[in-house]
Amino acid sequence: MPVLRCSSCGCSYSDREPVWKCIQCGGLLDLEMDFGFTIDMIDRAVPGLWRYHRALPVPLSKAVTFHEGMTPLTAFPVDDRKVYLKHDHLFQTGSYKDRGATVLVSHIQMLGIGNVVEDSSGNAGCAIAAYCAKANIACEIFVPEKTAPAKLSQLKLYGAFIRKIPGSREETASAVQIAAKDTYYASHCWNPFFFHGTKTFAYEVWEQLGGRAPDVLVLPVGNGTLLLGATIGFSELLLGGAIQKLPRIIGVQSIACNPIERMFQYPGADFDSTTGQETLAEGIAIARPVRAKQILRALKDSQGTIVSVSDDEIKAALRKLGKMGLYVEPTGAAAMAAFDQAVNFSSKRETIVIALTGHGLKAAEKLDRILSLPGSAAQG
Repeated sequence: MPVLRCSSCGCSYSDREPVWKCIQCGGLLDLEMDFGFTIDMIDRAVPGLWRYHRALPVPLSKAVTFHEGMTPLTAFPVDDRKVYLKHDHLFQTGSYKDRGATVLVSHIQMLGIGNVVEDSSGNAGCAIAAYCAKANIACEIFVPEKTAPAKLSQLKLYGAFIRKIPGSREETASAVQIAAKDTYYASHCWNPFFFHGTKTFAYEVWEQLGGRAPDVLVLPVGNGTLLLGATIGFSELLLGGAIQKLPRIIGVQSIACNPIERMFQYPGADFDSTTGQETLAEGIAIARPVRAKQILRALKDSQGTIVSVSDDEIKAALRKLGKMGLYVEPTGAAAMAAFDQAVNFSSKRETIVIALTGHGLKAAEKLDRILSLPGSAAQG
């Protein structure tokens, strides 16, 4: 049986207890499943990511699902390099966060919980709200007051109650903690069930590459929900003997808000040394990621690294993707903006996978402003 264990004091809880943090010390919980993933665990009769239900902490019979997952993995032609784009912007709600939401909300429904809170800059809130709507669970989403209008409209349509919080993303996170004292916290960064949804990213990439792992994986990093999930997934594949080594992970942050890069490059650095300026990539503008230590450990264990990209580089990546017929939001283009750095971090024989994490319709107004700037390729 899966066990919830505190990463700080070691206290353990049953996975059937309605806890999202350690009751004893308030520390982060991890979900320990301790098994290796093998090819015979795939249920090919099931569509989407629930084909991996034998590796998920919720029974298939309890799944709250839109048959999401198995997003395309397509070759990106660049000289003779093996580069692939993983199209996680094509999920039900327009971002990869659906991976975590389907598993977390399924768990919440199985526990019999009828009301939850979550905080988000948009995508995680939209994912939780959509799956809560399907499960008939009431949800209240705390968002920064400057959240993109398109994401707010999406939340409203799902029937979520929206609470706008003045100030930074961190102030939004602080506000929801107060509400979470009385209401279950369906958090995409605190709640470990979310990561056991995002780990399916690794399973899919492995399966789509013909049963092998990429050499290099390029992922945007804010709270690290995709990076940590992918690390869990590839680690389970390694434990099961399905792969021989972990892919090297390149985490990507914005120059305007890059706490993980600073802490990776300067081990003595802390959050206080991080600037928190505005950036096009609002989804990864997290000045104080609660799982920073785990993100850093995952990067080092994979022998990877972390880089930062500028808004100008993100704009260039958006235009490049647009010329390929791909419409992604600025945060979703951050990994693509690090393409040249990924190439320099690999040999010509190695395989690179780049994650596209959010759809452009999430940030249509912002993209319109980018295209209206002098020198922008507004005309095809």
